Amino acid sequence: MFALRSAPRTNGSRAQSPLVWRAMCAIDRALVRTVGRIEITGEFPPSLLGRPVLLTANHIGMFDPMVVLAACRQMGIYPRYMLTAGLLDAPVLGYFLRAAGHLRVDRGKSNIAGAFDRAVDNLRTAQVPLLLYPEGRVSRDPGLWPERGKTGAARMALQGNVPVVTISQWGAHEAVYWGTETVSTFADIKPLLMSFLRAVRNRPVFKVHFGPVVNLSDLSAGKPGDAFRAHSRIMRQITTNLIPLRPTEPNEPHFHDPTRPLDSISPWRPK
Repeated sequence: MFALRSAPRTNGSRAQSPLVWRAMCAIDRALVRTVGRIEITGEFPPSLLGRPVLLTANHIGMFDPMVVLAACRQMGIYPRYMLTAGLLDAPVLGYFLRAAGHLRVDRGKSNIAGAFDRAVDNLRTAQVPLLLYPEGRVSRDPGLWPERGKTGAARMALQGNVPVVTISQWGAHEAVYWGTETVSTFADIKPLLMSFLRAVRNRPVFKVHFGPVVNLSDLSAGKPGDAFRAHSRIMRQITTNLIPLRPTEPNEPHFHDPTRPLDSISPWRPK
């Protein structure tokens, strides 16, 4: 089991982050502390502070971006996200997210290739980490192990020649139900609200582990198959570091979310 550590409070990427984003991160930290307790293991390499870095995390629930962000803030880093157009175009929230400097991706649109190139160019010169979920969605594996995912993060890392640090997390799935694809009435919101209030009462433990830099030194962007090899190493490291975070839940999570679809099988599930 990983040893708990007292995360350092460093300047990290604070100076390079817009004030509006630092304020939103402070609000996020207060919210996470209201819902549960956060435990952080591992470390973000001090040598990577102020340098381009790609953070990759497993996706286990609707609340886990808030938990990961709170853990990053406690580590002294203020990562940016690649966010869908729906979030960036949302009233009020979208304005603040755009002002915070997050990157836009329009899923399924013809300009997604251009967005990828812009993200790589931005990543090469960034002074704060960029955080991605290689799975692309909350895991639908019955055991909540990482899904197969896509090679986008790996291709960005190879093309931009930037280091990859993995984040493995467990517990945030207990904060809010998965819910529904679309929200049209209060009946769609009620399960999420009730699960959130239950979490505030039960105070689950949110475990976040920062892994070492993934070794991609022998891979290149132009070699066929290397993008998948890089993706496989990233996902396997996330999974390997996830195992000690859930020692009593090797097969399925104890927490049952009746709204989460279970139509996927993880290829990374431990044997």
